[in-house]
Amino acid sequence: MKIFVCVKHVPDTAANVKIVDGNSFDDSVKFVVNPYDEYAIEEAIQIKEDTGGEVIVVTLGIPQATASIRLALAMGADRGIHIKTDELIVDTMTTVAALKKAIEQDGGADLILTGKQSVDCESMQTHYYLAQALGLPIATDVVDLVIEKDQAIVQSDLGNSEVAIMELDLPCVIAATKGLNEPRLPKLPNIMKAKKKPVKEITLEELIQEKPVHRTSVVSLEAAPEKGQAILFEGSAVDVVEKLVEVFKEKAFI
Repeated sequence: MKIFVCVKHVPDTAANVKIVDGNSFDDSVKFVVNPYDEYAIEEAIQIKEDTGGEVIVVTLGIPQATASIRLALAMGADRGIHIKTDELIVDTMTTVAALKKAIEQDGGADLILTGKQSVDCESMQTHYYLAQALGLPIATDVVDLVIEKDQAIVQSDLGNSEVAIMELDLPCVIAATKGLNEPRLPKLPNIMKAKKKPVKEITLEELIQEKPVHRTSVVSLEAAPEKGQAILFEGSAVDVVEKLVEVFKEKAFI
C-alpha cells in the first residue's frame, strides 16, 4: 500500500509569535510538526507495519520545513517530498493544487492521511478540498481506522461522546485527530537513519506554473488580546454579591 501523509510545518503554539508588516510574522520562532499531523504520521506507519507498503511524507513549506519531514522519517516514514516556498502563509487552494500535483507526479496514492486541521491557520479546509480535487471520499476527525481489503472502516468523533462509523472505498482521504493513536518518539538510531532517507525537493513555482484563480490572501494579522486577570472576592456571601454587582456596573455588563 502506498500511503501519503500531508504534513505542515507550523509555529510552536508555545512560541511568542511577532507580527511583521501587518500581514506576516517573524519566522525565527520555533517551528514544529503540526500536532494533528503527528497522528496521521503514526497511523500511516502502523498500517505499513501491519500490511507492508510505503509511507511518503509531503510538505509545502519554507526551506526549514525539511526538519518536519526528517522527524516523520525518524518516526518510520520511508521518504519525503518537500515543495519549497519562501511564503510563510500559503492559501488553501494553492496548497491543494501543489499537494495534488506532487501526489499525482509520484504515481498516486492508495491512501492519504492528514491532520484534521493546522494549529496556525485552523481553516480546516485543506483535506476537504484535496479530496474533492482528487475525486476521493473523505472522513475527518477520525479516532479509529481499520483497513480491510479495498476499504477503510473509520470512526469519526462527532462530539458529546458520539461517533459516526463509515466505510470508504480506497483510495480515500483520512483526517486524523487526537485519540486515533499515540505518536511515537523517535529513537536516536532512527533519527540518524532518517538523515539518509531520500527527500525530493521541488519549488512551488516548478510544480504549479499558474496558481488557482480562486484564492485567499491575508489582509492583516493581529495579536490575540491578553486574558484578563482574575478577581478574588473575600467576605460573606452578601459582601461578595455586592462587590460582584459593582464590578458588573463598572464593566457595563449591567
